[in-house]
Amino acid sequence: MAGYEGKAVTSDVNSGTMIYEPILEEGVFRFDCSADDRNTAFPSLSFVNSKVRDTPIMGTHTVPSYLPTFECVLGQQLVKIELPPGTSFYGTGEVSGQLERTGKRVFTWNTAAWGYGPGTTSLYQSHPWVLAVLPNGEALGVLADTTRRCEIDLQKESTIQIIALSSYPVIIFGPFTSPTDVLISLSHAVGTMFMPPKWSLGYHQCRWSYDSDARVREIARTFREKGIPCDVIWMDIDYMDGFRCFTFDKERFSDPKSLVKDLHLSGFKAIWMLDPGIKSEEGYFVYDSGSERDVWIQTTEGRPFVGEVWPGPCVFPDFTQSKARSWWAGLVKDFIANGVDGIWNDMNEPTVFKAVTKTIPESNVHRGDTELGGCQNHSHYHNVYGMLMARSTYEGMTLANENKRPFVLTRAGFIGSQRYAATWTGDNLSTWEHLHMSISMVLQLGLSGQPLSGPDIGGFGGNATPRLFGRWMGVGSMFPFCRGHSEDDTKDHEPWSFGEECEEVCRLALKRRYRLIPHIYTLFYMAHTRGTPVATPTFFADPKDVRLRTHENSFLLGPLLIYARFFFFFFGYELLGLDQLQQVLPKGIWLSFDFDDSHPDLPALYLQGGSIIPLGPPHQHIGEANPTDDLSLLVALDEHGKAKGILFEDDGDGYEFTKGGYLLTTYVAEVESSVVTVRVSKTEGSWKRPTRRLHVQLLLGGGAMLDAWSTDGEILQIVMPSDIEVHSLVSASKKQYKIRMELASARSS
Repeated sequence: MAGYEGKAVTSDVNSGTMIYEPILEEGVFRFDCSADDRNTAFPSLSFVNSKVRDTPIMGTHTVPSYLPTFECVLGQQLVKIELPPGTSFYGTGEVSGQLERTGKRVFTWNTAAWGYGPGTTSLYQSHPWVLAVLPNGEALGVLADTTRRCEIDLQKESTIQIIALSSYPVIIFGPFTSPTDVLISLSHAVGTMFMPPKWSLGYHQCRWSYDSDARVREIARTFREKGIPCDVIWMDIDYMDGFRCFTFDKERFSDPKSLVKDLHLSGFKAIWMLDPGIKSEEGYFVYDSGSERDVWIQTTEGRPFVGEVWPGPCVFPDFTQSKARSWWAGLVKDFIANGVDGIWNDMNEPTVFKAVTKTIPESNVHRGDTELGGCQNHSHYHNVYGMLMARSTYEGMTLANENKRPFVLTRAGFIGSQRYAATWTGDNLSTWEHLHMSISMVLQLGLSGQPLSGPDIGGFGGNATPRLFGRWMGVGSMFPFCRGHSEDDTKDHEPWSFGEECEEVCRLALKRRYRLIPHIYTLFYMAHTRGTPVATPTFFADPKDVRLRTHENSFLLGPLLIYARFFFFFFGYELLGLDQLQQVLPKGIWLSFDFDDSHPDLPALYLQGGSIIPLGPPHQHIGEANPTDDLSLLVALDEHGKAKGILFEDDGDGYEFTKGGYLLTTYVAEVESSVVTVRVSKTEGSWKRPTRRLHVQLLLGGGAMLDAWSTDGEILQIVMPSDIEVHSLVSASKKQYKIRMELASARSS
């Protein structure tokens, strides 16, 4: 059986200006080479609903600000969009290298890329998407809506060129007022991220592999004994019986239910790996049931394709078929009964060993559902294979318990994967270069619609040094997804594995994260419901400020600015880090603070003037939190003496929040006649406000703050000190900060 190779063009060369029609909402346009191309385009797998992409909206009189041109040559469609000089490019999905993408070229072809570098052009995921920030701070987004291998060429200044097999539509979002507005509009097309269970925002500890349930229990016990916060322990492939998915090694993991029960009693969740490669072995229940239902990817001769992966010869589910997805979801449902809290989909590019291409042949056949594109060669579905696997896994977890939110982590993905799974940045290395790149990589995923991501903290391949691991944990504890993970032949990479000083840095870093969980969880609620990003580049604070557009050592979590301290080691020389360089902050008021935990290995923290963020106690795991815990509000007034912030609260799991079972509080602060009044200005949801103490910390600058206590929901007034008193408080705070930093430096030297 032969798959579809792509639609032929009527001549060797075709060119012109693309035709357009408005879709989705005001300011969004679909472009095609011709009306015939528009009518015969493949269904969209990136859009939540392909019909939305294919249905023009009526009654709009706006026209596009920019018109792409196209050229069709030998079956390839080249699209070019020229933008004003000074335009900056971002996005392009999971990519290594610099934050600002001008001068780069990316190929969207999901690829296993162990030890990738800054020049690697294809990684594990494909996002044929560019976010362009114009010189005036406005922004637009460009989506090439094709699943095929795609070249995104940004080598020419202010010009986007996209090359892929003919033919495909291009969707342009904007220009809109800000980059955030573009991402919100994108989310209306490709969907917002799933609402994560609150526990998944804690720290995750992983290794390839914890080789027995006894070792897992030891890891869990050590976290609690050492007072290092952690919520999740992960099981890599060695928990399986001979790498057979949905099985457990009878000796080393003989009773997974008992293991998970013990983990739950200590406040841990357990996440287990499932790969797509199913061992081709009669008598293995997964292989037998899949063969009975005829769910495997086929060769051109109509036989199941067999490729080598961890178990040996493997077959691969064809997730483009609804019957295969239902079969997989049923297996997942049964698997969850073992106490599984989350599932990790790895190797789903899909990766095949002993193959030059590292994947299955492009000529293999997928008998896809009509609404996905029908029967096609693998080259058509390759980039969405991982997303469809994650979707099937997510659906299986929902079948197992519709009252719990699934948590799935996927290595391979496509634009739209955020609807089903979190992701990480793949097999990175324990180097300073990879630590530096991890910030830009997380940010690019967020700018491409995937907010819940992070790197393997400390690096997957190689052995981290204590200084590298501590610095990485300092930054990684602030990423949306926070997991430590390391390869099987490396030294131990748990937080206590590098000596007492590094252990203390990790403890401080993770306590910071847990104090910020109320703020981080609120950001994810906003991402889920409104499509706003979670972690963003610093220039989002002021898109017009070109100084900030290439800044890679800092990022934002809402109004919170995290400024990393990096020391790079090359050829034996230590280059100047942040401590020796002037920090580049956005314009306006940015007030520094800490939790009396300043350390040279931890990032500097700043809160934007005009903001309020909620804080909680530094629990050992999120399950310890109680609605009656003291609530802290960190307040930074703007130049007008005002501030505003929100807090989202619910059960932390399940879907009662979709039925009104939540509390969304807007807090405001305002100074008048030297008195700052803090109060609730608005609430949403049916939850009753818990009876709890409210601790307000009003930032004064230089790390100094005023503390005041009240009952949450009541009006609190704080009398501002005189200018002389403020100066004294700031001076004392700076002195204490210097002492803490010097003591920490002395201990670590």
